[in-house]
Amino acid sequence: MSAQKTDAAAPVKQQPKPKPAKKGGEGQAAAPAMAVSDGREVKHAAPRLKTYYQEKVVPSLMESRGLKNPFQVPRLVKIVINSGVSAARENVQILEAVRYDLAMLAGQWPQVRRASKSISNFKLRMGMPIGLRVTLRGDRMYEFLDRLISVASPRLRDFRGLDARGFDGRGNYNLGLRDQMIFPEVNVEKAVRQQGMNITIVTTAGGDDLGMELLRLMGMPFKAAAGGN
Repeated sequence: MSAQKTDAAAPVKQQPKPKPAKKGGEGQAAAPAMAVSDGREVKHAAPRLKTYYQEKVVPSLMESRGLKNPFQVPRLVKIVINSGVSAARENVQILEAVRYDLAMLAGQWPQVRRASKSISNFKLRMGMPIGLRVTLRGDRMYEFLDRLISVASPRLRDFRGLDARGFDGRGNYNLGLRDQMIFPEVNVEKAVRQQGMNITIVTTAGGDDLGMELLRLMGMPFKAAAGGN
């Protein structure tokens, strides 16, 4: 009898194993930073105030101040929002509600600030939550300042411009607000209470005159009658 060949005896052709991608982008194109499932690349546009600063404010300051290098032009460093919540001593839920509102208008979750020492006259114990703070940098800083200038400030009651006396002598500007509800991101129906805050805009100007010119060119609506500090 002659042996019959069967399909089971036929050699099986193995598929080549995929080679792992090389590190450092060698040999293959780098993958896009943001991609969705359908293969389309997602690109986030730069904040419009940041683009306006680079295209309009920097050349204007270089011309008016006689600067030769764009790195000499003052810029924004950060925006710090502080909000004291004294009612949190009796009710911690008020702190959480204010924290949520602050996160909505800033786009970033705030830090809880606690008392550094006990003060019996104020019924304050060390470690008790008494305030909130959030620090904005980069694109979030420009987006928040754009909304503050374009949307929130005009909604202030009897608004005639911001007080220019809020500069600290080194080109940084401090602004106090009494109501967080001027920001459209805050839901008025769900807000527990009217909450004030202090907004500090930190710049590299080094002086109030240059700091005011920087913020004016970026659209900060100072009072027309104010000529300085």
